Amino acid sequence: MQVFIQTDRHIALTEKQRERFEQDLTKAVGHFDARLTRIEAHLSDVNSARGGDNDKRCLIEARPSGRQPLAVDHQAPTLELAIAGASSKLVSAMESTFGRLASARGADGGLPPVD
Repeated sequence: MQVFIQTDRHIALTEKQRERFEQDLTKAVGHFDARLTRIEAHLSDVNSARGGDNDKRCLIEARPSGRQPLAVDHQAPTLELAIAGASSKLVSAMESTFGRLASARGADGGLPPVD
């Protein structure tokens, strides 16, 4: 799984911050690693220099193999909180999506349920 992080012109990440975010994101979705081809994260400052509450935004797009991409976003006062919120939402979305797939296939390997 590849992880890409993009920022707008108002966000400057150090290499250490970028590596930490990649590690946190990889750890959060780790048990889905085999099902994902890549994850793209887009960090932005919604209000730029004007500031304000909840002006940091993290949009994360996960690309599962053979499936449509999943996208979530979260806004918060700091980048760390925006990243954590979006990561949490992504895990929930993937659990829901992959859980539905498992249910459709049958949790017992594809055998029909017993009445």
